[in-house]
Amino acid sequence: MMTTGEVTIDSIAAGGDGVARLDGLVVFLPRTAPGDRGVAQITQRGRLARGSLVRLTSPSPERVEPRCLHYTRDRCGGCQLQHLAYDAQLKAKAQIIRDSLERIAKRMPPPFEVRRSEREWRYRRKLTLAIRRAPGRDDEWIAGLYPFDQPSRVFALDDCPITHPDVLDVWRQVLAARECLPSAGELRASVRVAPDGATFVIEGGTSWPRRDEFVAAVPALASIWWVSARGLRRLVHGTTAAQAPGASFSQVNAEVGDAVRERVLATVLARAPRSVIDAYAGLGHTAMSLESAGVPVTAIELDAAASAWCGSRLAPPSRALTGRVEDLLPQALPADVVVLNPPRAGVDARVTEALENAARTLRAVVYVSCNPATLARDLARLPSFRIAALAAFDMFPQTAHVESVCELEPVAA
Repeated sequence: MMTTGEVTIDSIAAGGDGVARLDGLVVFLPRTAPGDRGVAQITQRGRLARGSLVRLTSPSPERVEPRCLHYTRDRCGGCQLQHLAYDAQLKAKAQIIRDSLERIAKRMPPPFEVRRSEREWRYRRKLTLAIRRAPGRDDEWIAGLYPFDQPSRVFALDDCPITHPDVLDVWRQVLAARECLPSAGELRASVRVAPDGATFVIEGGTSWPRRDEFVAAVPALASIWWVSARGLRRLVHGTTAAQAPGASFSQVNAEVGDAVRERVLATVLARAPRSVIDAYAGLGHTAMSLESAGVPVTAIELDAAASAWCGSRLAPPSRALTGRVEDLLPQALPADVVVLNPPRAGVDARVTEALENAARTLRAVVYVSCNPATLARDLARLPSFRIAALAAFDMFPQTAHVESVCELEPVAA
């Protein structure tokens, strides 16, 4: 059912939509700011509703003009909060974390703030674009992003103000050689710039007849990976396959990533552990730092290349285990501290079950989260632990994403 009504935006929800209430309905409206008043067109589904603001009658004092032309012109879905002043973004993200912990985990978080990024713009060291043939023009490619309200369409990207200029420079070289890309109607590709050079990953196509021409045309690329339509992944250009882990796990926002890691290390070392498990270890930077501080570490990582990279840099009794955390954590325990750094989906229920079973012997669990909702869900599965401390970091300014480091300790501690 579609209706029209006057709304006032109360807050920002996880995902970045503004939240209003109308006749008992909770209404989610994208690209709105707390304090906005206006007329919205609303579609109801049960007790929830989504809508769009068709007329802004009284703008919020927290509203600003978006810097990116694509944000308004093309309704780009890459950012969700460019229309909010930066301090308002930080406030909204803190509230998203609080709401998730209180509503889902039934936990009252300790006082915290979201630490601001040194760069509000030009911080991203990776940019992924969709590449498609132009409608009716098989000889022309379009490379860009998706509108937030029309994910089947791709608009051509001119600039991305949250992306570092070095990444955009490499992308321009790639697009200048786009006729040499794999044969396909649709492709997906990413450029990531790290200290060891730029990496290009291209997905799609079943053949790449002009691969050598592409390599010669884009000398800025230190390594090129191709994931064919059959799912086969191979290095087609680069010195060694060892470049793959670095490309996969380097931080998109390096400065904030370093701050998160420093917080994790300080939190773990404050517990004076004799042993630590670093779960979802990636390349093992945290594990190696802990080992350098004299703490034996077991690093668990599913990606075989990353796990091998980490294991080659750890000395016994430290070790790297390759596999799923839910399969390997029970046998890796006991330990004094467990570090969890899962993807956005959070941890498997078997992980929280293993931690619950080990609660009497653990000094702490340090959970690094990029998704407040799954963090809260996982905390709800850990009734034997309480939140000892919470820190949050703005890893991705202009978006609704927020990183947090949650220190848990056994209730009996």
